[in-house]
Amino acid sequence: MLPEHVVFSRFRLQRVYICILNLFLMINNYEAVYKKQHYGLVGSHSAVKVCHWTKSELLGKAPCYKNTFYGIKSHQCIQMTPALNQCSENCDFCWRFQGFDSMHINEEDDPEFILEESIKAHLKLISGFKGNPKVKKELFEEASHPRHMAISLTGEPTLYTRLGELIEAATRRGITTFVVTNGTMPKVLETLNPLPTQLYVTVAGPTKEIFNDVLHPAIGNAWENFNKTLDLLPSLDTRTVIRHTMVKNVNFPFYDEYEKMDRRADPDFIESKGYVHVGQSAGRLSYENMPTHDEIMEFSSTMAKRLGYFEYADRFESRVAMIAKNPETARINVDAEIQKTLKKLELSSD
Repeated sequence: MLPEHVVFSRFRLQRVYICILNLFLMINNYEAVYKKQHYGLVGSHSAVKVCHWTKSELLGKAPCYKNTFYGIKSHQCIQMTPALNQCSENCDFCWRFQGFDSMHINEEDDPEFILEESIKAHLKLISGFKGNPKVKKELFEEASHPRHMAISLTGEPTLYTRLGELIEAATRRGITTFVVTNGTMPKVLETLNPLPTQLYVTVAGPTKEIFNDVLHPAIGNAWENFNKTLDLLPSLDTRTVIRHTMVKNVNFPFYDEYEKMDRRADPDFIESKGYVHVGQSAGRLSYENMPTHDEIMEFSSTMAKRLGYFEYADRFESRVAMIAKNPETARINVDAEIQKTLKKLELSSD
Protein backbone atom coordinates (compact mmCIF):
# COMPACT_ATOMS: atom_id res chain seq x y z
CA MET A 1 0.00 0.00 0.00
CA LEU A 2 1.20 3.50 -0.86
CA PRO A 3 2.06 5.88 2.00
CA GLU A 4 -0.81 8.18 2.92
CA HIS A 5 1.02 11.25 1.64
CA VAL A 6 1.26 9.78 -1.87
CA VAL A 7 -1.89 10.81 -3.65
CA PHE A 8 -2.45 10.29 -7.37
CA SER A 9 -5.06 12.67 -8.76
CA ARG A 10 -7.06 11.75 -11.87
CA PHE A 11 -5.08 14.38 -13.73
CA ARG A 12 -1.74 12.82 -12.81
CA LEU A 13 -2.98 9.36 -13.70
CA GLN A 14 -4.13 10.66 -17.09
CA ARG A 15 -0.72 12.16 -17.68
CA VAL A 16 1.08 8.92 -16.80
CA TYR A 17 -1.31 6.99 -19.05
CA ILE A 18 -0.73 9.31 -22.02
CA CYS A 19 3.06 9.13 -21.56
CA ILE A 20 2.99 5.33 -21.47
CA LEU A 21 0.65 5.22 -24.48
CA ASN A 22 2.89 7.56 -26.49
CA LEU A 23 5.95 5.47 -25.63
CA PHE A 24 4.17 2.31 -26.74
CA LEU A 25 3.02 3.91 -29.99
CA MET A 26 6.46 5.30 -30.77
CA ILE A 27 8.09 1.91 -30.16
CA ASN A 28 5.54 0.20 -32.36
CA ASN A 29 3.97 1.68 -35.48
CA TYR A 30 3.65 5.42 -36.20
CA GLU A 31 1.77 4.73 -39.40
CA ALA A 32 -0.96 2.73 -37.70
CA VAL A 33 -1.44 5.48 -35.10
CA TYR A 34 -1.86 8.23 -37.65
CA LYS A 35 -4.13 6.22 -39.92
CA LYS A 36 -6.35 5.37 -36.96
CA GLN A 37 -6.64 9.13 -36.36
CA HIS A 38 -7.63 9.60 -40.03
CA TYR A 39 -4.41 11.21 -41.21
CA GLY A 40 -3.49 10.87 -44.86
CA LEU A 41 0.23 10.11 -44.89
CA VAL A 42 2.29 11.73 -47.64
CA GLY A 43 5.81 10.58 -48.50
CA SER A 44 8.18 10.00 -45.61
CA HIS A 45 7.48 13.04 -43.40
CA SER A 46 4.26 14.81 -44.41
CA ALA A 47 0.54 14.35 -43.78
CA VAL A 48 -2.91 15.82 -44.24
CA LYS A 49 -6.01 15.57 -42.07
CA VAL A 50 -9.47 16.88 -42.88
CA CYS A 51 -10.35 19.63 -40.42
CA HIS A 52 -13.61 19.55 -38.47
CA TRP A 53 -14.58 22.85 -40.04
CA THR A 54 -14.00 21.60 -43.58
CA LYS A 55 -16.51 18.83 -42.88
CA SER A 56 -18.84 21.28 -41.17
CA GLU A 57 -18.99 23.70 -44.11
CA LEU A 58 -19.43 20.86 -46.60
CA LEU A 59 -22.47 19.78 -44.59
CA GLY A 60 -23.90 23.29 -44.76
CA LYS A 61 -23.00 24.17 -41.19
CA ALA A 62 -20.60 26.72 -39.66
CA PRO A 63 -17.19 27.34 -41.26
CA CYS A 64 -13.89 27.83 -39.44
CA TYR A 65 -13.19 31.04 -37.54
CA LYS A 66 -10.60 31.78 -40.25
CA ASN A 67 -13.58 32.33 -42.51
CA THR A 68 -15.08 34.78 -40.01
CA PHE A 69 -11.78 36.62 -39.55
CA TYR A 70 -10.09 36.39 -42.94
CA GLY A 71 -12.63 35.07 -45.45
CA ILE A 72 -10.97 31.67 -45.94
CA LYS A 73 -13.42 29.11 -47.38
CA SER A 74 -13.20 26.11 -45.07
CA HIS A 75 -14.45 23.59 -47.64
CA GLN A 76 -11.57 24.55 -49.95
CA CYS A 77 -8.86 24.32 -47.29
CA ILE A 78 -6.21 21.61 -46.90
CA GLN A 79 -4.77 21.12 -43.41
CA MET A 80 -1.28 19.63 -43.66
CA THR A 81 2.26 19.43 -42.32
CA PRO A 82 5.64 18.79 -43.97
CA ALA A 83 7.12 17.83 -40.56
CA LEU A 84 4.90 15.10 -39.15
CA ASN A 85 7.36 13.73 -36.58
CA GLN A 86 9.60 16.75 -36.11
CA CYS A 87 9.12 19.61 -33.64
CA SER A 88 11.31 21.84 -31.51
CA GLU A 89 8.74 21.94 -28.69
CA ASN A 90 6.39 19.59 -26.85
CA CYS A 91 3.62 21.95 -25.73
CA ASP A 92 1.36 20.94 -22.86
CA PHE A 93 -1.69 22.38 -24.63
CA CYS A 94 -1.11 20.57 -27.94
CA TRP A 95 -3.94 18.08 -28.52
CA ARG A 96 -2.09 16.22 -31.30
CA PHE A 97 -0.21 12.96 -30.89
CA GLN A 98 3.34 14.08 -30.02
CA GLY A 99 5.34 11.34 -31.65
CA PHE A 100 8.20 13.72 -32.42
CA ASP A 101 11.37 11.69 -32.87
CA SER A 102 13.83 14.42 -33.85
CA MET A 103 14.30 17.94 -35.16
CA HIS A 104 15.85 16.74 -38.39
CA ILE A 105 14.26 15.23 -41.50
CA ASN A 106 16.81 12.74 -42.78
CA GLU A 107 15.68 12.45 -46.41
CA GLU A 108 13.46 15.32 -47.46
CA ASP A 109 10.79 14.78 -50.08
CA ASP A 110 10.48 17.11 -53.05
CA PRO A 111 8.08 20.03 -52.37
CA GLU A 112 6.21 19.51 -55.66
CA PHE A 113 5.68 15.87 -54.66
CA ILE A 114 4.46 16.87 -51.19
CA LEU A 115 1.98 19.37 -52.63
CA GLU A 116 0.64 17.03 -55.30
CA GLU A 117 0.30 14.06 -52.97
CA SER A 118 -1.20 16.23 -50.21
CA ILE A 119 -3.93 17.37 -52.58
CA LYS A 120 -4.57 13.78 -53.68
CA ALA A 121 -4.68 12.54 -50.08
CA HIS A 122 -7.04 15.36 -49.06
CA LEU A 123 -9.40 14.68 -51.97
CA LYS A 124 -9.42 10.99 -51.11
CA LEU A 125 -10.31 11.77 -47.50
CA ILE A 126 -13.26 13.97 -48.50
CA SER A 127 -14.46 11.69 -51.33
CA GLY A 128 -17.12 10.15 -49.10
CA PHE A 129 -18.95 13.48 -48.95
CA LYS A 130 -19.78 13.29 -52.66
CA GLY A 131 -22.73 10.95 -52.16
CA ASN A 132 -23.94 12.58 -48.96
CA PRO A 133 -27.43 14.06 -49.54
CA LYS A 134 -26.62 16.83 -47.03
CA VAL A 135 -23.74 18.10 -49.20
CA LYS A 136 -24.62 20.47 -52.03
CA LYS A 137 -23.17 19.41 -55.37
CA GLU A 138 -21.63 22.82 -56.04
CA LEU A 139 -19.94 22.87 -52.61
CA PHE A 140 -18.33 19.48 -53.19
CA GLU A 141 -17.21 20.58 -56.64
CA GLU A 142 -15.55 23.64 -55.11
CA ALA A 143 -13.95 21.48 -52.41
CA SER A 144 -12.38 19.39 -55.17
CA HIS A 145 -10.37 22.47 -56.16
CA PRO A 146 -8.52 23.65 -52.99
CA ARG A 147 -7.66 27.34 -52.77
CA HIS A 148 -6.01 27.40 -49.36
CA MET A 149 -3.45 25.36 -47.44
CA ALA A 150 -3.00 25.61 -43.67
CA ILE A 151 0.53 24.39 -42.93
CA SER A 152 -0.33 23.83 -39.30
CA LEU A 153 -1.45 20.25 -38.72
CA THR A 154 1.32 19.19 -36.34
CA GLY A 155 5.08 19.47 -35.93
CA GLU A 156 7.17 22.58 -36.69
CA PRO A 157 7.01 23.38 -40.44
CA THR A 158 10.21 25.46 -40.45
CA LEU A 159 12.17 22.24 -39.81
CA TYR A 160 11.43 21.29 -43.43
CA THR A 161 14.30 23.07 -45.16
CA ARG A 162 12.42 23.41 -48.48
CA LEU A 163 9.40 25.15 -46.97
CA GLY A 164 9.80 28.15 -49.28
CA GLU A 165 9.65 25.89 -52.32
CA LEU A 166 6.49 24.26 -50.95
CA ILE A 167 4.87 27.68 -50.52
CA GLU A 168 5.95 28.63 -54.05
CA ALA A 169 4.51 25.42 -55.50
CA ALA A 170 1.19 26.09 -53.76
CA THR A 171 1.15 29.70 -54.96
CA ARG A 172 1.70 28.63 -58.57
CA ARG A 173 -1.30 26.31 -58.18
CA GLY A 174 -3.45 29.25 -57.06
CA ILE A 175 -3.41 28.20 -53.41
CA THR A 176 -2.85 30.66 -50.56
CA THR A 177 -0.88 29.52 -47.51
CA PHE A 178 -1.00 30.04 -43.76
CA VAL A 179 2.09 28.88 -41.83
CA VAL A 180 1.93 28.43 -38.06
CA THR A 181 5.32 28.45 -36.33
CA ASN A 182 6.49 28.39 -32.72
CA GLY A 183 9.17 30.96 -33.57
CA THR A 184 12.19 28.89 -32.56
CA MET A 185 13.78 29.05 -36.03
CA PRO A 186 14.22 32.78 -36.75
CA LYS A 187 16.98 32.22 -39.33
CA VAL A 188 14.57 30.18 -41.43
CA LEU A 189 11.92 32.90 -41.29
CA GLU A 190 14.48 35.59 -42.10
CA THR A 191 15.43 33.92 -45.39
CA LEU A 192 12.13 32.25 -46.28
CA ASN A 193 11.23 32.96 -49.91
CA PRO A 194 8.46 33.31 -50.65
CA LEU A 195 6.81 34.04 -47.35
CA PRO A 196 3.35 32.53 -46.80
CA THR A 197 0.20 34.54 -47.39
CA GLN A 198 -0.10 34.79 -43.62
CA LEU A 199 2.46 33.92 -40.95
CA TYR A 200 1.36 32.92 -37.47
CA VAL A 201 3.69 32.93 -34.47
CA THR A 202 2.47 31.21 -31.32
CA VAL A 203 3.12 33.34 -28.23
CA ALA A 204 2.21 31.28 -25.16
CA GLY A 205 5.12 31.86 -22.79
CA PRO A 206 5.01 35.34 -21.23
CA THR A 207 8.20 34.68 -19.23
CA LYS A 208 11.19 32.43 -19.76
CA GLU A 209 10.16 30.20 -16.86
CA ILE A 210 6.62 29.73 -18.12
CA PHE A 211 7.89 29.33 -21.69
CA ASN A 212 10.08 26.41 -20.62
CA ASP A 213 7.50 24.88 -18.27
CA VAL A 214 4.62 24.95 -20.78
CA LEU A 215 6.31 24.54 -24.16
CA HIS A 216 9.09 22.12 -23.16
CA PRO A 217 11.55 23.16 -25.89
CA ALA A 218 13.86 20.55 -27.33
CA ILE A 219 16.65 23.08 -27.92
CA GLY A 220 18.57 25.01 -25.29
CA ASN A 221 18.28 28.44 -26.92
CA ALA A 222 14.57 28.25 -27.76
CA TRP A 223 13.64 31.28 -25.62
CA GLU A 224 16.37 33.41 -27.18
CA ASN A 225 15.38 32.28 -30.69
CA PHE A 226 11.73 32.98 -29.99
CA ASN A 227 12.56 36.54 -28.93
CA LYS A 228 14.60 37.03 -32.11
CA THR A 229 11.51 36.01 -34.07
CA LEU A 230 9.40 38.63 -32.27
CA ASP A 231 11.94 41.31 -33.22
CA LEU A 232 12.14 39.99 -36.79
CA LEU A 233 8.40 39.97 -37.44
CA PRO A 234 7.91 43.69 -38.28
CA SER A 235 10.44 43.42 -41.13
CA LEU A 236 8.72 40.51 -42.89
CA ASP A 237 6.76 41.58 -45.96
CA THR A 238 3.62 39.53 -45.40
CA ARG A 239 0.52 39.41 -43.23
CA THR A 240 1.49 38.54 -39.65
CA VAL A 241 -0.47 37.16 -36.72
CA ILE A 242 0.40 36.63 -33.07
CA ARG A 243 -1.52 33.66 -31.66
CA HIS A 244 -1.90 33.61 -27.88
CA THR A 245 -2.90 30.15 -26.67
CA MET A 246 -4.28 30.84 -23.22
CA VAL A 247 -4.09 28.23 -20.45
CA LYS A 248 -5.89 29.35 -17.30
CA ASN A 249 -3.79 29.43 -14.12
CA VAL A 250 -0.67 28.79 -16.21
CA ASN A 251 0.12 31.48 -18.83
CA PHE A 252 -2.96 33.69 -18.53
CA PRO A 253 -3.55 36.63 -18.38
CA PHE A 254 -0.07 38.27 -17.87
CA TYR A 255 -1.20 41.49 -19.57
CA ASP A 256 2.03 43.45 -19.11
CA GLU A 257 4.29 40.70 -20.44
CA TYR A 258 2.14 39.95 -23.50
CA GLU A 259 1.74 43.65 -24.26
CA LYS A 260 5.53 44.09 -24.41
CA MET A 261 5.88 41.08 -26.71
CA ASP A 262 3.06 42.18 -29.00
CA ARG A 263 4.47 45.70 -29.30
CA ARG A 264 7.82 44.28 -30.39
CA ALA A 265 6.24 41.93 -32.94
CA ASP A 266 3.85 44.64 -34.23
CA PRO A 267 1.60 42.09 -35.99
CA ASP A 268 -1.30 42.89 -38.29
CA PHE A 269 -3.61 40.75 -36.19
CA ILE A 270 -3.64 39.21 -32.72
CA GLU A 271 -5.67 36.10 -31.97
CA SER A 272 -6.36 35.05 -28.40
CA LYS A 273 -7.51 31.45 -28.19
CA GLY A 274 -8.53 29.51 -25.12
CA TYR A 275 -7.04 26.10 -24.39
CA VAL A 276 -9.50 23.24 -24.93
CA HIS A 277 -9.21 20.06 -22.85
CA VAL A 278 -9.22 17.49 -25.66
CA GLY A 279 -6.97 14.88 -27.28
CA GLN A 280 -3.48 14.26 -25.99
CA SER A 281 -3.50 17.43 -23.89
CA ALA A 282 -5.99 15.78 -21.52
CA GLY A 283 -3.12 13.89 -19.94
CA ARG A 284 -1.13 17.05 -19.30
CA LEU A 285 -3.70 19.66 -18.30
CA SER A 286 -7.10 19.69 -16.61
CA TYR A 287 -10.58 21.07 -17.29
CA GLU A 288 -9.79 23.87 -14.86
CA ASN A 289 -7.15 25.13 -17.31
CA MET A 290 -9.79 26.11 -19.87
CA PRO A 291 -10.62 29.83 -19.91
CA THR A 292 -14.23 30.73 -20.63
CA HIS A 293 -15.06 32.61 -23.80
CA ASP A 294 -15.92 35.64 -21.68
CA GLU A 295 -12.43 35.53 -20.15
CA ILE A 296 -10.88 35.33 -23.62
CA MET A 297 -13.00 38.27 -24.75
CA GLU A 298 -11.96 40.31 -21.72
CA PHE A 299 -8.28 39.58 -22.40
CA SER A 300 -8.60 40.41 -26.10
CA SER A 301 -10.52 43.62 -25.41
CA THR A 302 -7.97 44.73 -22.81
CA MET A 303 -5.09 44.07 -25.22
CA ALA A 304 -6.87 46.02 -27.95
CA LYS A 305 -7.16 49.05 -25.67
CA ARG A 306 -3.53 48.78 -24.54
CA LEU A 307 -2.15 48.38 -28.07
CA GLY A 308 -4.51 50.67 -29.96
CA TYR A 309 -5.93 47.82 -32.05
CA PHE A 310 -9.55 47.35 -33.13
CA GLU A 311 -11.78 44.61 -31.75
CA TYR A 312 -12.64 42.76 -34.96
CA ALA A 313 -14.49 39.48 -34.34
CA ASP A 314 -14.80 36.41 -32.18
CA ARG A 315 -16.12 32.85 -32.34
CA PHE A 316 -17.72 31.39 -29.22
CA GLU A 317 -17.45 27.74 -30.28
CA SER A 318 -13.71 28.09 -30.91
CA ARG A 319 -13.03 30.24 -27.82
CA VAL A 320 -11.15 32.73 -29.95
CA ALA A 321 -11.16 36.49 -30.47
CA MET A 322 -9.21 38.59 -32.96
CA ILE A 323 -8.09 42.21 -32.84
CA ALA A 324 -6.69 44.02 -35.87
CA LYS A 325 -4.35 46.91 -36.45
CA ASN A 326 -6.37 47.80 -39.55
CA PRO A 327 -9.72 45.97 -39.84
CA GLU A 328 -10.05 46.86 -43.52
CA THR A 329 -7.15 44.54 -44.39
CA ALA A 330 -8.48 41.48 -42.55
CA ARG A 331 -10.40 39.80 -45.38
CA ILE A 332 -8.16 38.07 -47.90
CA ASN A 333 -8.61 38.44 -51.65
CA VAL A 334 -7.21 35.09 -52.74
CA ASP A 335 -6.47 36.00 -56.36
CA ALA A 336 -4.86 39.31 -55.38
CA GLU A 337 -2.64 37.61 -52.77
CA ILE A 338 -1.57 34.97 -55.29
CA GLN A 339 -0.61 37.64 -57.83
CA LYS A 340 1.23 39.63 -55.16
CA THR A 341 3.36 36.62 -54.20
CA LEU A 342 4.05 35.72 -57.83
CA LYS A 343 5.22 39.29 -58.44
CA LYS A 344 7.60 39.07 -55.45
CA LEU A 345 8.99 35.79 -56.81
CA GLU A 346 9.55 37.40 -60.19
CA LEU A 347 11.39 40.34 -58.65
CA SER A 348 13.53 38.12 -56.40
CA SER A 349 14.67 36.05 -59.39
CA ASP A 350 15.91 39.09 -61.36
